[in-house]
Amino acid sequence: MEFAHASEGDVVVAKLAGRLDSSSAPSTEEQLTRLIGTGTPRLAIDLSDLEYISSAGLRVLLLVARKVQQAQGKLALFGLVPNVREVFSISGFDTIFTVRNDAAAALAAVR
Repeated sequence: MEFAHASEGDVVVAKLAGRLDSSSAPSTEEQLTRLIGTGTPRLAIDLSDLEYISSAGLRVLLLVARKVQQAQGKLALFGLVPNVREVFSISGFDTIFTVRNDAAAALAAVR
């Protein structure tokens, strides 16, 4: 699993690449939680290079979403590849998260 992040004004954009599964979930959760930090987080997560997500990966995203919500922040996901989008659809997570097609739409959704 590869993890990178950058700031786009007041929004942090995190990029996940590879496989988000039980082996990479703990470190990914830690890194995303660190990005949230203090204050009112605005987070966009780029999943365009995420090849696979397991239930452990979904759990990480759900925990991060709850932390963002508790801090009165906003979170959006974008760039889901077809197989990841299918997992979100089957699990119903596409109704829980704000999912956008591209970075510009995700940034607009969290501002």
